[in-house]
Amino acid sequence: DEIPTVVGIFSAFGLVFSVSLFAWICCQRKSSKSNKTPPYKFVHVLKGVDIYPENLNSKKKFGADDKSEAKNKSAMPKNSLHLDLEKRDLNGNFPKTATKMQGSPDLENSSPKHFSERKKDSVSPDSLKSIASLSSEDKQDKLGTLFFSLEYNFEKKAFVVNIKEARGLPAMDEQSMTSDPYIKMTILPEKKHKVKTRVLRKTLDPAFDETFTFYGIPYSQIQDLTLHFMVLSFDRFSRDDVIGEVLIPLAGIELSEGRLLMDREIIKRNVRKSSGRGELLVSLCYQSTTNTLTVVVLKARHLPKSDVSGLSDPYVKVNLYHAKKRISKKKTHVKKCTPNAVFNELFVFDIPCEGLDDISIEFLVLDSDRGSRNEVIGRLTLGSSAEGTGGEHWKEICEYPRRQIAKWHMLCDG
Repeated sequence: DEIPTVVGIFSAFGLVFSVSLFAWICCQRKSSKSNKTPPYKFVHVLKGVDIYPENLNSKKKFGADDKSEAKNKSAMPKNSLHLDLEKRDLNGNFPKTATKMQGSPDLENSSPKHFSERKKDSVSPDSLKSIASLSSEDKQDKLGTLFFSLEYNFEKKAFVVNIKEARGLPAMDEQSMTSDPYIKMTILPEKKHKVKTRVLRKTLDPAFDETFTFYGIPYSQIQDLTLHFMVLSFDRFSRDDVIGEVLIPLAGIELSEGRLLMDREIIKRNVRKSSGRGELLVSLCYQSTTNTLTVVVLKARHLPKSDVSGLSDPYVKVNLYHAKKRISKKKTHVKKCTPNAVFNELFVFDIPCEGLDDISIEFLVLDSDRGSRNEVIGRLTLGSSAEGTGGEHWKEICEYPRRQIAKWHMLCDG
């Protein structure tokens, strides 16, 4: 009786061992397959977490997908970012006492002498000239400093931009005397590679520590590119406030020796007029007795063609501001496939104060697109502080109430 019992026990142990071995082999094969890098053209690394867009078309476009799922890799590369939440506050910022900029470990382990030499080599003569030409007024009205790093991975043919942090930003919220900053980055001149960081709440020294990796960009083309950083403050109730911008031409910057740590002063946004944006004809009339402003959007002409269909589907969005806060908005109907649109639509706005001193009005000409976000074709602002024809038109409206005054205006870049 003992022999069959012993044989049964050994058979059971053998069966359990075989099943366990088979399951272990299957897990090893599955993990080895999952460790392979997906053939995507863009990788967004946020604090050591790789975010891959799942739905990319076959045109090999670059860009971030906000709806992509975050996947933690089991084995992170040596040069990947390290996630250390214990050293951060609720806003994701590092304490003021920390003197080192938080980034990848190899950045922190490098000697200060090495970084000073690399920073010196990375500054182009044009950049030094532009910095030296700053006036005393610009120095007094500082908008903060942006810290970032650049790197090119020759093995993967990838251009890597790490937005580290910003310091000394101005307070855009007058009540709390703070800001909710985030950064938009665009690679010029094609403007196809557009990404943005997350919003950090109530801070003037945000530590983003976000890495954007662009695959498929040859190293020979890096010298022809320009990085454009737009620093903004999120506003839940109106348009986000533009703090400033940083423009970095990559001509003359050498990335063959490794990662480059850089910092640039944030400057006021340069809104340049462009004849290629088209023109807009508007008519305004201020009724002092009823304290109302009548706005008529008449025509638009010479609007630029869209990249996809060849012709844009324009419409005009009208925003009324009081003391830089939007209090009302209207929009016209969409005109299909035309660079010369005729709207002839009238809007009446109630003015919350006596006179037009604190009032301004903004016209946004947009291209309607059902499949994606509507792109801004051009912008026009009328107000007491507006420059050019916008300020002149506004002055005539204030001087001649109850008179409908119409003018053509050149649209600025959106």
